[in-house]
Amino acid sequence: MPFTAETWPIAAALLPFPAVRSDGVIMQDAAPADWLETFREVADAGFRHVDLTDSWVRPGDLSPERLGQLKEAASEAGLGLAAISAIRRSVIDDRHGDENLAYSHRTLDAAAGLGIGVVSFGLHQELTPAQRQQLWFWTVEGYKDPPDDRQKWDAAVRRFQELGRHGSDLGVLVSLEMYEDTYLGTGDSAVRLVEEIGMDDVGLNPDIGNLVRLHRPVEDWRSLVHKTLPYANYWHVKNYFRDEDVSRGSFVAAPAPLELGVISYREAFRYALSVGFQGPICGEHYGGDGLSVSATNERYLREQILPRRDGYRLGTSRVKQWSDGAAPSGAMAAPGGGAAGPEQAEP
Repeated sequence: MPFTAETWPIAAALLPFPAVRSDGVIMQDAAPADWLETFREVADAGFRHVDLTDSWVRPGDLSPERLGQLKEAASEAGLGLAAISAIRRSVIDDRHGDENLAYSHRTLDAAAGLGIGVVSFGLHQELTPAQRQQLWFWTVEGYKDPPDDRQKWDAAVRRFQELGRHGSDLGVLVSLEMYEDTYLGTGDSAVRLVEEIGMDDVGLNPDIGNLVRLHRPVEDWRSLVHKTLPYANYWHVKNYFRDEDVSRGSFVAAPAPLELGVISYREAFRYALSVGFQGPICGEHYGGDGLSVSATNERYLREQILPRRDGYRLGTSRVKQWSDGAAPSGAMAAPGGGAAGPEQAEP
């Protein structure tokens, strides 16, 4: 049965939580009680699921014993594990590409061990020193994939195919996050890349907020939605206020709650359903109390946007969805309720 507003897995990103706490605790090496503290804060905000954003803890670098402790901590807090987002680990990075590829394989293994059905990868690289000095890092241009380098493009295709095969063996979907100035940086380029990869286990994470926030001319968000959602299997959602004065060359954006920004998620989700999207959703927000804003966004999606009743018209996606039974047994099932497991989520 397709997801409804009540059963749809909506996860909190762990972007608001640092890798090193103010008291000096390194979360990668922290005691399970410290992980539990973070998970309880997420659950207390109203979430049933969490995205294990690897800027907080890197599941791919944990031992099997520590992975078990991480899973137990989430379960004790009442959270299901929706996905892992591997951030700034480009597999075609000139210096660290091989290392990042190996890390990505370990992250897929960790996902399977945790019962997670989707891992999000991308081609964005480390922030530059200039970006780190800004209030909003996206106001300064960072790394760019070379647009006319066929060898580099082919390397991205091959390496994502390799990860897709590994994920398929494990029952874990691979999702590719859109990000500016990479081969996943426009609607056309992202679709072309996933089509050349040519595997239904590899889809897109249409994080169009990453593009809408740029202080320069950008592709219309509706165009991005219509091009990429047919290939989506996971979705980072966030929104931005945006103002443009084209005659003066002025383009300004700032983070906004989901319902108030320039992207109409009502329209975007209506189209997503028409093309078969049934993947988990992850709420992100930069600045201020990101967790609370994301919690407000979660309520907005459940109360205003997602279908209240089953039996709605659902199209056919061009890639495999979590509800197709692709995920490991028990993936995303929230302790004590929430999203259904694979045996309950068959369309």
